[in-house]
Amino acid sequence: MKRILLFSAAAILFAAVKVNAQSTEITSKNSWLKLGANVGVPVGNVSNYSSFTAGLELKGQILETNYLGLGLTTGYNHYFGKDGFDGFGTIPLGGFIRIYPQSKGFFFGTDLGYSIITGLDDAKGGFYIKPQLGYHNYSWNVFGYYNDIIRSNDNGGSIGSVGIGATYNIRFSKK
Repeated sequence: MKRILLFSAAAILFAAVKVNAQSTEITSKNSWLKLGANVGVPVGNVSNYSSFTAGLELKGQILETNYLGLGLTTGYNHYFGKDGFDGFGTIPLGGFIRIYPQSKGFFFGTDLGYSIITGLDDAKGGFYIKPQLGYHNYSWNVFGYYNDIIRSNDNGGSIGSVGIGATYNIRFSKK
């Protein structure tokens, strides 16, 4: 059931991004890149092997309206090993949606997609969901998140973390 919900949510998000890209002109007023960093602590079974995670992220966002942002996201997260275990990385590839009730203040949203696992022999990635709740202004987003990479138990189980992050909005110059 969890996979069906995740596949459905991902399909809706990617369809919304595709429709949005075809119907909205991309300008310096409604589109920008977001460059950010995050830190967190692993939760669940992965916390037996890792004590800390840190990462970088890159997002491309377009505002459909002043209150709704859609885009694509990628980055790299490193899970630092503990107790003799090696660390490993994840590379998320996905889309995101953000709801901005006001031009400055509270926001919420989620990233959805597929995350590749690096640095572990024979480890397969999985679908991920990363809900976020935070504060935004013209230049910055600061947020708390929960990240869950959903994998089968045969493949090592889910990889989860909770943490905080920030992204800076890199705006395109007007021509």
